[in-house]
Amino acid sequence: MELEWVLSILLGICLVLISTWKWMYREGRFPPGPMPLPFFGNLLQLNPKDLPKSFIALKDKYGPIFTLYLGPRRVVVLCGHEALKEALVDHADQFCGRGEVAILDQTFKGSGMSFSNGKSWKKLRHFTLVTLKNLGMGKGSIEERIQEEVQYLLEKLKKTQSLPFDPTFLLSCTTSNIVCSIVFGRCFEYEDKAFLSMLDRVNKTFYEMSTPWAQLYDMYSGIMQYLPGGHKRIYNLLEELNTFIAERIKVNQDTLDPKNPRDFIDYFLIEMEKEKGNSSTDFTMSNLILVTLNLFIGGTETVSSTLRYGFLLMMKYPEVEEKVHQEIDRVVGRNRVPAVKDRMNMPYTNAVIHEIQRLVDILPVALPRKVTEDTEFRGYLLPKDTNIITFLGSALHDPKYFNDPEIFNPQHFLDEEGHFKKNDAFVPFSSGKRVCVAESMARMELFLYFTTILQNFFVKSSLDPKDIDISPQLSGFSKIPPVYQLCLVPR
Repeated sequence: MELEWVLSILLGICLVLISTWKWMYREGRFPPGPMPLPFFGNLLQLNPKDLPKSFIALKDKYGPIFTLYLGPRRVVVLCGHEALKEALVDHADQFCGRGEVAILDQTFKGSGMSFSNGKSWKKLRHFTLVTLKNLGMGKGSIEERIQEEVQYLLEKLKKTQSLPFDPTFLLSCTTSNIVCSIVFGRCFEYEDKAFLSMLDRVNKTFYEMSTPWAQLYDMYSGIMQYLPGGHKRIYNLLEELNTFIAERIKVNQDTLDPKNPRDFIDYFLIEMEKEKGNSSTDFTMSNLILVTLNLFIGGTETVSSTLRYGFLLMMKYPEVEEKVHQEIDRVVGRNRVPAVKDRMNMPYTNAVIHEIQRLVDILPVALPRKVTEDTEFRGYLLPKDTNIITFLGSALHDPKYFNDPEIFNPQHFLDEEGHFKKNDAFVPFSSGKRVCVAESMARMELFLYFTTILQNFFVKSSLDPKDIDISPQLSGFSKIPPVYQLCLVPR
């Protein structure tokens, strides 16, 4: 009896393994990839502490398109500029679905702008783009807001009195205030406790999403949702942010004038009222909270992290900083505030900002996509709903488009005569129909913050430039900049 019992268990295990194996290799003609193990998938080929590095190794072995199993979940990874462009631009309609993000699905549940699909996504994205333009994105009014906020930041920076400080806090406050002015219709004092609490949660969310815990949760959410760990902290942080946003929405509701919308929330509330009788409307309180959360998180952390990396690189490469100073003095001078119109006359500074974004690639692995229908792609058949990982970092470091891509070199964006040179492989904001809705505003912020701060200060470090380490704290969903001390010496 005991032998029969053991054989029965072994047979059951074999049947489960066979069933899992068949499921992994069902319909479709998929790109090549490493052999997966049942349940574990390709976990042995991945380093949860640095997924981008793992993807690079797999790309070198299997080519620019390969199949990977994140646990039992199958994904297709796209690498390099040409594969990404062919998918996201040339086959934009087929590759515009939002894929699974288990660590965030418990909060968004397929709603909001960034995580919805189909008609709901199209409607919310169109509304968001139009509303942001109405509120000044890409226009002079938002430029003036950024310039005002930068001047306020300068006063804070002057108070550091050339002493070493960690720039994380001030850069997070100032860039977040730009988003707040659009979404909430107001800016916050840097000492405001509610504002600081919100920023702390945004920073912690990005950090937790880049930890190995988060990567493992996306592989084994079915099991890990019942276990303690960092993934629980992400959910709690996002819920606390949602509570803050809901409180701000209540303030808008109590003071709303439909004829004079002040901010994004007002515009959305007005649209909600228009569609009050439509039971299938996408303009709901839940979507308002989640779209606002999308904008707030995306507009706060990515720009501030890029600036943190930018000033770290200026300390490491003082010869680059010196050339930027010379160009600022020649084009802008010391007595007026830099403006976006100056960018066309400042090719070197523009190239430096692009090179900062390229080298550090804050979001190396964009939010996953999925194909919206059965799709023939480069000789493979990807069934509808196949999850797609777009490895943006591989385009930004593509040796076909950037010589010595691991080296910081502004010449990547300059021609032989010193004019600014565009590069199609520069895709830090992604591309295609899911490209970042606030790309133009982010570009404007980076230019105005970077040039205005360097117009007024030298950046200095207590370390020798060659000893400055630019390696990220974590490299997962995003690259978390290292903690460092910065000295700003008045010019």
